[in-house]
Amino acid sequence: MTTAFDPIDLSGTQLANRIAMAPMTRSRAHGPGLTPTDSVVEYYAQRASAGLIITEGIQPSVIGQGYPNTPGLHSREQVAAWREVTDAVHAKGGRIFAQLMHAGRIGHPVIWPDQELVSVAPSAVTPAGQLFTGEGLQDFVPPRELSGDEVRATIGEYVDAARNAIEAGFDGVELHGANGYLIHQFLSTNTNRRTDEWGGSVENRIRFAVEVTRAVADAIGAGRTGLRISPGNTYNDIAETDTEATYTALVGALEPLGLGYLHVVEMVPGHRELTLALRKASTSTFILNPFTDGPTGPDALALVEDGVADIVAYGALFLANPDLPARLAAGGPYNTPDTATFFGGDDKGYIDYPALTN
Repeated sequence: MTTAFDPIDLSGTQLANRIAMAPMTRSRAHGPGLTPTDSVVEYYAQRASAGLIITEGIQPSVIGQGYPNTPGLHSREQVAAWREVTDAVHAKGGRIFAQLMHAGRIGHPVIWPDQELVSVAPSAVTPAGQLFTGEGLQDFVPPRELSGDEVRATIGEYVDAARNAIEAGFDGVELHGANGYLIHQFLSTNTNRRTDEWGGSVENRIRFAVEVTRAVADAIGAGRTGLRISPGNTYNDIAETDTEATYTALVGALEPLGLGYLHVVEMVPGHRELTLALRKASTSTFILNPFTDGPTGPDALALVEDGVADIVAYGALFLANPDLPARLAAGGPYNTPDTATFFGGDDKGYIDYPALTN
Protein backbone atom coordinates (compact mmCIF):
# COMPACT_ATOMS: atom_id res chain seq x y z
CA MET A 1 0.00 0.00 0.00
CA THR A 2 1.31 3.44 -0.96
CA THR A 3 1.57 5.90 1.92
CA ALA A 4 2.25 9.63 2.17
CA PHE A 5 5.76 8.84 3.40
CA ASP A 6 6.74 7.02 0.21
CA PRO A 7 8.79 8.80 -2.48
CA ILE A 8 7.28 9.78 -5.81
CA ASP A 9 8.62 10.75 -9.21
CA LEU A 10 7.07 14.07 -10.22
CA SER A 11 7.72 13.98 -13.97
CA GLY A 12 11.44 13.58 -13.42
CA THR A 13 11.71 15.49 -10.12
CA GLN A 14 12.25 12.99 -7.31
CA LEU A 15 10.28 13.82 -4.16
CA ALA A 16 11.23 12.23 -0.84
CA ASN A 17 7.62 11.93 0.30
CA ARG A 18 4.07 12.80 -0.72
CA ILE A 19 3.55 15.63 1.75
CA ALA A 20 3.52 19.08 0.14
CA MET A 21 3.76 22.49 1.72
CA ALA A 22 0.85 24.45 0.27
CA PRO A 23 1.40 27.99 -1.00
CA MET A 24 0.74 30.56 1.73
CA THR A 25 0.96 34.34 1.45
CA ARG A 26 3.18 35.65 4.26
CA SER A 27 3.83 39.26 3.08
CA ARG A 28 7.43 39.38 4.23
CA ALA A 29 9.30 40.37 1.06
CA HIS A 30 10.97 43.26 2.85
CA GLY A 31 14.06 43.36 0.67
CA PRO A 32 14.68 46.10 -1.92
CA GLY A 33 12.28 45.81 -4.84
CA LEU A 34 10.09 43.23 -3.06
CA THR A 35 12.86 40.66 -2.79
CA PRO A 36 13.10 37.77 -0.31
CA THR A 37 15.28 38.46 2.73
CA ASP A 38 17.51 36.17 4.80
CA SER A 39 14.46 35.39 6.92
CA VAL A 40 12.61 34.13 3.84
CA VAL A 41 15.61 31.94 3.01
CA GLU A 42 15.50 30.50 6.52
CA TYR A 43 11.73 30.01 6.45
CA TYR A 44 11.81 27.81 3.37
CA ALA A 45 15.01 26.00 4.34
CA GLN A 46 13.44 25.03 7.66
CA ARG A 47 10.65 23.26 5.73
CA ALA A 48 12.84 21.45 3.21
CA SER A 49 11.73 18.03 4.51
CA ALA A 50 8.49 18.50 2.59
CA GLY A 51 8.29 16.28 -0.46
CA LEU A 52 7.50 19.48 -2.34
CA ILE A 53 7.45 23.11 -1.23
CA ILE A 54 5.14 25.37 -3.22
CA THR A 55 6.00 28.98 -2.48
CA GLU A 56 3.73 31.82 -1.60
CA GLY A 57 2.20 33.59 -4.58
CA ILE A 58 4.86 35.46 -6.58
CA GLN A 59 3.69 38.19 -8.94
CA PRO A 60 4.90 37.92 -12.56
CA SER A 61 4.63 41.70 -13.08
CA VAL A 62 4.26 44.93 -11.12
CA ILE A 63 0.52 45.13 -11.81
CA GLY A 64 0.13 41.49 -10.77
CA GLN A 65 0.79 42.31 -7.11
CA GLY A 66 -2.29 41.98 -4.91
CA TYR A 67 -1.07 42.51 -1.36
CA PRO A 68 1.66 44.46 0.47
CA ASN A 69 5.16 43.00 0.65
CA THR A 70 4.58 40.03 -1.63
CA PRO A 71 7.57 39.00 -3.76
CA GLY A 72 8.01 39.17 -7.51
CA LEU A 73 9.93 37.32 -10.21
CA HIS A 74 10.12 40.04 -12.85
CA SER A 75 13.42 41.77 -12.02
CA ARG A 76 17.06 40.71 -11.92
CA GLU A 77 17.23 41.53 -8.22
CA GLN A 78 14.29 39.23 -7.51
CA VAL A 79 15.82 36.37 -9.50
CA ALA A 80 19.08 36.69 -7.57
CA ALA A 81 17.31 36.81 -4.20
CA TRP A 82 15.19 33.74 -4.98
CA ARG A 83 18.36 31.87 -5.96
CA GLU A 84 19.43 32.08 -2.32
CA VAL A 85 16.14 30.49 -1.29
CA THR A 86 16.34 27.62 -3.78
CA ASP A 87 20.01 26.97 -2.99
CA ALA A 88 19.18 26.71 0.72
CA VAL A 89 16.28 24.32 0.11
CA HIS A 90 18.31 22.14 -2.26
CA ALA A 91 21.22 22.03 0.19
CA LYS A 92 18.85 20.30 2.61
CA GLY A 93 17.59 17.86 0.00
CA GLY A 94 14.29 19.63 -0.68
CA ARG A 95 12.38 20.41 -3.85
CA ILE A 96 10.63 23.73 -4.46
CA PHE A 97 8.23 25.12 -7.07
CA ALA A 98 7.46 28.83 -7.46
CA GLN A 99 3.78 29.71 -7.48
CA LEU A 100 3.12 32.41 -10.08
CA MET A 101 0.15 34.52 -9.01
CA HIS A 102 -1.28 37.48 -10.91
CA ALA A 103 -3.92 39.03 -8.66
CA GLY A 104 -5.85 40.69 -11.49
CA ARG A 105 -8.60 42.88 -10.09
CA ILE A 106 -7.49 42.11 -6.52
CA GLY A 107 -5.06 44.89 -5.72
CA HIS A 108 -4.90 48.59 -4.94
CA PRO A 109 -2.86 51.56 -6.20
CA VAL A 110 -1.46 52.28 -2.72
CA ILE A 111 0.64 49.09 -2.83
CA TRP A 112 2.23 49.80 -6.22
CA PRO A 113 5.27 52.04 -6.80
CA ASP A 114 3.26 54.03 -9.38
CA GLN A 115 -0.05 54.88 -7.76
CA GLU A 116 -1.46 55.95 -11.11
CA LEU A 117 -1.67 52.29 -12.11
CA VAL A 118 -5.06 50.60 -12.39
CA SER A 119 -5.68 46.91 -11.73
CA VAL A 120 -6.56 44.74 -14.72
CA ALA A 121 -9.19 42.04 -15.18
CA PRO A 122 -11.08 40.06 -17.82
CA SER A 123 -13.94 42.58 -17.45
CA ALA A 124 -14.34 45.89 -15.66
CA VAL A 125 -16.18 44.42 -12.68
CA THR A 126 -15.23 45.78 -9.27
CA PRO A 127 -15.05 43.14 -6.52
CA ALA A 128 -17.19 43.60 -3.44
CA GLY A 129 -15.44 44.14 -0.12
CA GLN A 130 -12.16 45.66 0.94
CA LEU A 131 -8.47 44.88 0.65
CA PHE A 132 -5.89 45.04 3.42
CA THR A 133 -3.07 47.41 2.49
CA GLY A 134 -0.19 48.94 4.38
CA GLU A 135 -2.52 51.90 5.00
CA GLY A 136 -5.34 49.78 6.41
CA LEU A 137 -8.47 48.42 4.74
CA GLN A 138 -9.29 50.09 1.43
CA ASP A 139 -12.28 49.72 -0.86
CA PHE A 140 -11.46 47.90 -4.07
CA VAL A 141 -11.05 50.17 -7.08
CA PRO A 142 -12.68 49.55 -10.47
CA PRO A 143 -10.36 47.42 -12.64
CA ARG A 144 -9.61 48.03 -16.29
CA GLU A 145 -10.62 45.40 -18.86
CA LEU A 146 -7.67 43.89 -20.67
CA SER A 147 -7.68 44.32 -24.44
CA GLY A 148 -7.09 41.27 -26.62
CA ASP A 149 -3.48 42.32 -27.21
CA GLU A 150 -3.00 42.88 -23.48
CA VAL A 151 -4.31 39.39 -22.71
CA ARG A 152 -1.59 37.98 -24.97
CA ALA A 153 1.00 40.26 -23.36
CA THR A 154 -0.05 39.05 -19.90
CA ILE A 155 0.48 35.46 -21.01
CA GLY A 156 3.97 36.57 -22.02
CA GLU A 157 4.56 37.95 -18.52
CA TYR A 158 3.77 34.54 -17.03
CA VAL A 159 6.22 32.95 -19.45
CA ASP A 160 8.97 35.45 -18.59
CA ALA A 161 8.40 34.86 -14.87
CA ALA A 162 8.49 31.08 -15.38
CA ARG A 163 11.83 31.37 -17.18
CA ASN A 164 13.07 33.60 -14.35
CA ALA A 165 11.99 30.94 -11.86
CA ILE A 166 14.07 28.29 -13.58
CA GLU A 167 17.03 30.69 -13.74
CA ALA A 168 16.55 31.27 -10.00
CA GLY A 169 16.90 27.54 -9.37
CA PHE A 170 13.31 26.49 -8.84
CA ASP A 171 12.43 22.92 -9.79
CA GLY A 172 9.30 24.15 -11.54
CA VAL A 173 6.37 26.53 -11.30
CA GLU A 174 2.76 26.33 -10.22
CA LEU A 175 0.27 28.63 -11.94
CA HIS A 176 -2.26 30.01 -9.46
CA GLY A 177 -5.66 29.45 -11.06
CA ALA A 178 -7.58 29.52 -7.78
CA ASN A 179 -8.90 31.80 -5.04
CA GLY A 180 -10.31 34.54 -7.24
CA TYR A 181 -7.10 35.76 -8.88
CA LEU A 182 -6.59 36.49 -12.58
CA ILE A 183 -6.78 33.00 -14.06
CA HIS A 184 -9.78 32.22 -11.87
CA GLN A 185 -11.36 35.53 -12.90
CA PHE A 186 -11.29 34.39 -16.53
CA LEU A 187 -12.93 31.08 -15.56
CA SER A 188 -15.73 32.65 -13.56
CA THR A 189 -19.04 33.81 -14.99
CA ASN A 190 -19.42 36.85 -12.71
CA THR A 191 -15.96 38.28 -13.40
CA ASN A 192 -15.64 37.38 -17.08
CA ARG A 193 -18.36 39.11 -19.11
CA ARG A 194 -16.40 39.29 -22.34
CA THR A 195 -17.93 38.51 -25.72
CA ASP A 196 -14.68 37.86 -27.60
CA GLU A 197 -12.59 34.67 -27.79
CA TRP A 198 -11.72 34.98 -24.07
CA GLY A 199 -15.25 34.97 -22.66
CA GLY A 200 -18.84 33.78 -22.95
CA SER A 201 -18.90 30.02 -23.49
CA VAL A 202 -17.13 27.52 -21.27
CA GLU A 203 -14.66 26.91 -24.10
CA ASN A 204 -13.81 30.60 -24.26
CA ARG A 205 -13.65 31.14 -20.50
CA ILE A 206 -11.14 28.33 -20.04
CA ARG A 207 -9.02 29.63 -22.92
CA PHE A 208 -6.84 31.96 -20.83
CA ALA A 209 -6.01 29.24 -18.29
CA VAL A 210 -5.22 26.79 -21.07
CA GLU A 211 -3.12 29.25 -23.08
CA VAL A 212 -1.12 30.44 -20.08
CA THR A 213 -0.43 26.86 -19.03
CA ARG A 214 0.51 25.77 -22.55
CA ALA A 215 2.83 28.75 -23.04
CA VAL A 216 4.62 28.13 -19.74
CA ALA A 217 4.89 24.40 -20.41
CA ASP A 218 6.38 25.14 -23.85
CA ALA A 219 8.90 27.51 -22.27
CA ILE A 220 10.16 25.46 -19.31
CA GLY A 221 8.83 21.94 -19.90
CA ALA A 222 5.44 20.44 -19.10
CA GLY A 223 6.90 18.26 -16.36
CA ARG A 224 8.02 21.38 -14.51
CA THR A 225 4.59 23.03 -14.79
CA GLY A 226 1.64 22.63 -12.44
CA LEU A 227 -1.75 24.33 -12.12
CA ARG A 228 -3.74 25.04 -8.96
CA ILE A 229 -7.55 25.30 -9.16
CA SER A 230 -10.32 25.68 -6.58
CA PRO A 231 -13.67 24.68 -8.14
CA GLY A 232 -16.65 26.49 -6.66
CA ASN A 233 -14.53 28.77 -4.50
CA THR A 234 -16.28 32.11 -3.79
CA TYR A 235 -13.22 33.85 -2.30
CA ASN A 236 -12.58 37.38 -3.62
CA ASP A 237 -16.19 37.76 -4.76
CA ILE A 238 -16.20 34.91 -7.26
CA ALA A 239 -19.47 33.30 -8.37
CA GLU A 240 -19.48 30.29 -10.68
CA THR A 241 -22.72 29.13 -12.28
CA ASP A 242 -21.34 26.08 -14.11
CA THR A 243 -18.54 24.74 -11.94
CA GLU A 244 -18.63 21.10 -12.99
CA ALA A 245 -18.79 21.87 -16.72
CA THR A 246 -16.05 24.50 -16.48
CA TYR A 247 -13.50 22.41 -14.62
CA THR A 248 -14.23 19.21 -16.48
CA ALA A 249 -13.59 21.07 -19.74
CA LEU A 250 -10.47 22.74 -18.34
CA VAL A 251 -8.87 19.52 -17.14
CA GLY A 252 -9.78 17.82 -20.42
CA ALA A 253 -8.13 20.60 -22.42
CA LEU A 254 -4.98 20.43 -20.29
CA GLU A 255 -4.62 16.66 -20.41
CA PRO A 256 -2.72 16.52 -23.74
CA LEU A 257 -0.03 18.83 -22.30
CA GLY A 258 1.26 16.20 -19.86
CA LEU A 259 1.65 18.61 -16.94
CA GLY A 260 3.76 17.80 -13.91
CA TYR A 261 0.75 18.04 -11.67
CA LEU A 262 -2.78 19.25 -11.09
CA HIS A 263 -3.36 20.81 -7.66
CA VAL A 264 -6.99 20.89 -6.52
CA VAL A 265 -8.15 22.90 -3.51
CA GLU A 266 -11.47 21.68 -2.12
CA MET A 267 -13.24 24.78 -0.81
CA VAL A 268 -16.82 23.56 -0.89
CA PRO A 269 -18.42 20.80 1.22
CA GLY A 270 -19.66 17.93 -0.91
CA HIS A 271 -17.26 18.54 -3.80
CA ARG A 272 -15.39 15.25 -3.31
CA GLU A 273 -17.32 13.72 -6.21
CA LEU A 274 -16.05 16.46 -8.52
CA THR A 275 -12.54 16.03 -7.11
CA LEU A 276 -12.62 12.33 -7.94
CA ALA A 277 -13.91 13.06 -11.44
CA LEU A 278 -11.08 15.52 -12.06
CA ARG A 279 -8.55 13.03 -10.74
CA LYS A 280 -9.88 10.39 -13.11
CA ALA A 281 -9.75 12.81 -16.05
CA SER A 282 -6.11 13.77 -15.44
CA THR A 283 -3.06 11.54 -15.76
CA SER A 284 -0.84 14.18 -14.13
CA THR A 285 0.29 13.78 -10.53
CA PHE A 286 -2.69 14.80 -8.41
CA ILE A 287 -2.12 17.08 -5.42
CA LEU A 288 -5.08 17.64 -3.10
CA ASN A 289 -5.65 20.29 -0.48
CA PRO A 290 -8.78 18.64 1.01
CA PHE A 291 -11.85 20.35 2.41
CA THR A 292 -11.86 20.35 6.21
CA ASP A 293 -13.61 22.33 8.94
CA GLY A 294 -10.22 23.68 10.02
CA PRO A 295 -6.56 23.32 9.05
CA THR A 296 -5.71 20.13 7.18
CA GLY A 297 -4.71 17.56 9.80
CA PRO A 298 -3.12 14.11 10.11
CA ASP A 299 -6.29 12.37 8.90
CA ALA A 300 -5.56 13.68 5.40
CA LEU A 301 -2.66 11.22 5.07
CA ALA A 302 -5.25 8.52 4.39
CA LEU A 303 -6.14 10.23 1.11
CA VAL A 304 -2.89 8.93 -0.36
CA GLU A 305 -3.46 5.43 1.00
CA ASP A 306 -7.00 5.42 -0.42
CA GLY A 307 -5.83 6.60 -3.84
CA VAL A 308 -7.80 9.84 -3.71
CA ALA A 309 -4.59 11.84 -4.16
CA ASP A 310 -0.96 11.23 -5.05
CA ILE A 311 0.21 14.04 -2.77
CA VAL A 312 -1.59 15.83 0.06
CA ALA A 313 -0.90 19.55 0.68
CA TYR A 314 -0.72 21.10 4.14
CA GLY A 315 -1.00 24.83 4.81
CA ALA A 316 -1.31 26.21 8.35
CA LEU A 317 0.01 23.03 9.96
CA PHE A 318 3.20 23.32 7.88
CA LEU A 319 3.45 27.01 8.69
CA ALA A 320 3.61 26.20 12.41
CA ASN A 321 5.56 22.95 12.17
CA PRO A 322 8.70 23.31 10.05
CA ASP A 323 9.43 19.57 10.43
CA LEU A 324 5.87 18.49 9.66
CA PRO A 325 6.65 15.17 7.89
CA ALA A 326 8.57 13.98 10.97
CA ARG A 327 5.74 15.07 13.26
CA LEU A 328 3.14 13.35 11.09
CA ALA A 329 5.21 10.15 11.15
CA ALA A 330 5.52 10.36 14.94
CA GLY A 331 1.84 11.20 15.45
CA GLY A 332 2.64 14.67 16.81
CA PRO A 333 2.82 16.75 18.89
CA TYR A 334 2.02 19.81 16.79
CA ASN A 335 2.72 23.50 17.33
CA THR A 336 -0.38 25.70 17.16
CA PRO A 337 -0.39 28.29 14.36
CA ASP A 338 -0.41 31.91 15.55
CA THR A 339 -2.99 33.53 13.27
CA ALA A 340 -1.98 37.05 14.36
CA THR A 341 1.38 36.62 12.61
CA PHE A 342 0.21 35.00 9.37
CA PHE A 343 0.48 38.12 7.20
CA GLY A 344 3.35 40.57 7.50
CA GLY A 345 5.51 41.39 10.50
CA ASP A 346 8.95 40.22 11.56
CA ASP A 347 10.42 36.83 12.42
CA LYS A 348 7.88 36.17 15.18
CA GLY A 349 5.46 33.53 13.96
CA TYR A 350 7.62 33.06 10.90
CA ILE A 351 10.93 31.33 11.63
CA ASP A 352 10.66 30.82 15.40
CA TYR A 353 8.39 27.77 15.52
CA PRO A 354 10.39 25.00 17.23
CA ALA A 355 11.22 21.66 15.61
CA LEU A 356 10.91 18.39 17.51
CA THR A 357 14.67 18.21 17.98
CA ASN A 358 14.94 21.73 19.48
